[in-house]
Formats: sequence, structure tokens, C-alpha cells
Amino acid sequence: MRWGIILFFLLFSILPSVCAPTGLFQAVKAGYCAEENKSDPYLWDFGQVKEGEILKHDFVFKNQTSDILEITNIHSSCGCTVSQAEKKFLSPQQSTLIKVTFNSKGYSGLVNQFVYVHTDNSDMGIIKFTIKAQVVKDQKIQK
Repeated sequence: MRWGIILFFLLFSILPSVCAPTGLFQAVKAGYCAEENKSDPYLWDFGQVKEGEILKHDFVFKNQTSDILEITNIHSSCGCTVSQAEKKFLSPQQSTLIKVTFNSKGYSGLVNQFVYVHTDNSDMGIIKFTIKAQVVKDQKIQK
């Protein structure tokens, strides 16, 4: 019983500082601290959106090679998603934005769309970016 009390005390004294932005109860409920959940730079989740909304997101694409990199093509998994790169040629360690626009008209439920960035570098080949959204029709969006 004594160890239970000590463990309880430790959880209330240590976790709030480790998980300060989310707090103890949210951290325990989620199973991890928000800081530990490193976002995936190749994934963007719009969350819950109303059907018909036009959604936009910019991915950062970085040339991590030691050579000049050319973006040779960009295509999407469907016509509802349009994407383009700000720059076509990237020097080593240089970045560009991959601008993505998704039209949610006609969709319902969980939607995943993909953007494929083709490069002239055989080691990098094709890089896949993913956008997702929970599209709701004629309902109030719950936040």
C-alpha cells in the first residue's frame, strides 16, 4: 500500500512537469505526452471538416542530398487534390514548399489523399505526402 501512495505522489509531481501543456490526466488518457508525439512531416491531418470546404496545407520538402535536386513531377491520388512546388531545383540542404489543396466536396467520412513528389535522385525517388480529414455532411463539427 505504501508503494501505491509513493507511486501516486510521483505521478502527480513528475508527470505534470514532463507533460505540462497537456497535464496529467490528458497525458494518462492519451498514453503519452504531447511533446513525445513528434509529428510526421509527411502527414497532415485537417481533423473534422465540413463537406465542401477547400483545405490547404504546405509541406516542407528539403533536399537532404549533397547534389542539386530537381523535382521532375508532382501528382496526386485524385483530381480533388492539387499540388505544386514553389521551386523546381533545390541546392543541397535547401527547402521548398509543396502547396496542397484538397476539395472535400462530395466526400464523407475518413478521407486519405496522397501527393507524390518525383525527383531526379535515384536514392530519393518518389516521396509520398499524405493529407487526411474526417469529412462530415450537414452536421455541426465537434471540436
